[in-house]
Amino acid sequence: MIEELGIRDLGVIAEATLPLGPGFTAVTGETGAGKTMVVTALGLLLGSRADAGAVRSGAKQAWVEGRWLVSDDGAIAERVAETGGEIEAGELLLGRSVSAEGRSRAVVGGRSAPVGVLGELGDQLVVVHGQADQQRLRSAVAQREALDRFAGPELQVVLDEYRTVFTKWRTDAAELVRLREAHDARAREADELRAALDEVEAADPQPGEDAELQERADRLSNLEDLRLAAVQSRTLISADELIDDAPDAVALIDGARRHLERVVAHDATLAPIAEALKSAGFLLADAAVELSGYLTGLDADGARELEIVQERRAVLGGLIRRHGGTLDDVLEFRSAGGLRLLELEGDDERIAELEASVVELEAEVDRCASRLTELRSAAASTLAAAVTAELGALAMPDASLSVTVEPTLEPAAHGRDNVAILLSPHPGAEPRPVSRGASGGELSRVMLAIEVVIGGTDPVPTFVFDEVDAGVGGAAAIEIGRRLARLAERSQVIVVTHLAQVAAFATNHLSVVKGTDGRVTSSSVRQLGGAEREAEMARLLSGLADSASGLAHARELLEIAAVRVA
Repeated sequence: MIEELGIRDLGVIAEATLPLGPGFTAVTGETGAGKTMVVTALGLLLGSRADAGAVRSGAKQAWVEGRWLVSDDGAIAERVAETGGEIEAGELLLGRSVSAEGRSRAVVGGRSAPVGVLGELGDQLVVVHGQADQQRLRSAVAQREALDRFAGPELQVVLDEYRTVFTKWRTDAAELVRLREAHDARAREADELRAALDEVEAADPQPGEDAELQERADRLSNLEDLRLAAVQSRTLISADELIDDAPDAVALIDGARRHLERVVAHDATLAPIAEALKSAGFLLADAAVELSGYLTGLDADGARELEIVQERRAVLGGLIRRHGGTLDDVLEFRSAGGLRLLELEGDDERIAELEASVVELEAEVDRCASRLTELRSAAASTLAAAVTAELGALAMPDASLSVTVEPTLEPAAHGRDNVAILLSPHPGAEPRPVSRGASGGELSRVMLAIEVVIGGTDPVPTFVFDEVDAGVGGAAAIEIGRRLARLAERSQVIVVTHLAQVAAFATNHLSVVKGTDGRVTSSSVRQLGGAEREAEMARLLSGLADSASGLAHARELLEIAAVRVA
C-alpha cells in the first residue's frame, strides 16, 4: 500500500504531503482546490503519460513522490532490483518529475529508471478508477477483462498459453500466405538468379584479376616498342658489333678503369674511384644479360596472347556491367546470390513445414480457446449472482446483472468469446447491455459492485476511485460508502469524493483547502478528526461548515458509518 504521497508544483498545488496508510482514505475539498491532482499525481507515479500542461504556472517542473510499503521479496522486489533500485525496510520510493518543456524522469528505489518500469509496478500495486474508467466499463474489452480477473489464476494460465500459441499461429499463417502468394514470382527470381550465378561461375573471376589483365594488355599492346627499346638499350650497354666503331658503355667504363689503375700507385685516393668503375662495369654487364633474357622471353606470338587477354577482359567487363560497378561487386553478388538462391529454392520445403505447423497450431488455438470459453462461462454465472447481490446493497434492490459469454467463429488475441455485461433495472425488464442501458449513477454502482466482488478473488493492494459516486446521492451514496469501507477491509482504498455520505465511512479523512492566493501548500492538506471533520462533512452537505443542521446531519452520518452494517 502507499503510505505517503508528496506533490510539488502540480496543477494548482504548490506543495502538499498526503498521509494515507491502510484502510479507507477520503479526499475532499472545494471545487478547484486540487482534489483531482491527487489522482493525477498517482497516475504519474504509475507511469501515465506526462503532460507539461500539468506543471504549475511559473514552475520549472512538477515533482511527485510516493512511499509504498511492499514485501522485500516477490515480483515487485525482483523488478526493482533489476532496475538497480532498493527496497529499504519494506519501503519503496517511487518518484516522477515533469518539466515545463514536457520532459519526464522516473525514479525507482532511489535510482533513475525508464518510465515504463513505473507502469509495470503500477499494474501490480494499484487499480485506478476515474470517471473515464466508469465509461470504459461500457466497452466489451473492459467487461471481458473484469470477468477474466474474477475467474482467477486458472484462467490466466490458460490465457497466457493461448496468447503464446495464437501469436505463433498468426505469424506462421501470415508467412505461409506470403510465400504462397509470392511463389511464382520467387520461382522466376530463382530461375533468373540461377542463370546469372551460372554465368558468373562459368567465368570464375578472381579477386584483382581485372587489374592484372589490364597490365598484361598494356604490355602486349606495346610489344614491338618494348622489343625495340630493349634491343637499343642492350646494344648501347654491350654490343657484339660496334656501330661506326662507337664504343659501348661497358667498353667505355672498362677503359676509364684501366686509365686509373695505371696511375693509382702514384695516388692512393684514386683507388676507390677505380673500384667504383669496376663495380659499375659488373652492373652494366648484369644489365646486359638481363636485357638479353628479357628479349628472349618476349613471346613471339604476342598477338595471339593479346587476343586471349582482350577476350577475357570482355567477359569480365560484361559481368561487371550486369552485376555491379566493379569486379568486387561481381564477387559479392556471387556470394550473396548463392545465399539468396538457397532461400528461394527452400520455399517448397518451408511451405510444407508451415502448412504442418499451421494445422497443428490451429488445433492448439482451438483447444485453448474452448477451455477459455468453459472457464469464462463457469465464472460468468457466479460473477453475475455476486454482483447482483452487491447491487441490492447499493440501493438497487430490484436490479439484476447477467454476464453472457458467446463464442465467435474467428479467434482473436483474447480468445474466441464475446463477453457482455447486461443489466435489468427491475423484475420483468429485458436485460440490456450496460453500454447502452445504464445511467451514470447506475454505472458507478455496477463498477463498484464488480470491484468488491472481484476483490475477494483477485485482491489488489490499493484501489483509487475518483468520484465513483458521480450521479449518486441519498441512500445509494451511503451504500457506496459502506461498500468502499468493506473493500478497504482487504485493500487500501483512496477515494476522491464530494459526498459526505461516502466520506463518512473513511478511516482517514483528508481535506484539500485552497489558500486565498489560489495556491495549495502542505499546511492546506489536513487530516481531519473530531470537530474539524464534522465541519467538513457539514460543508459537503450544505455548503456551510458552521450550519447547525448540517453539523447535526454530519454527526448522524458519522454515527451510521461507525455501525458499518455489512
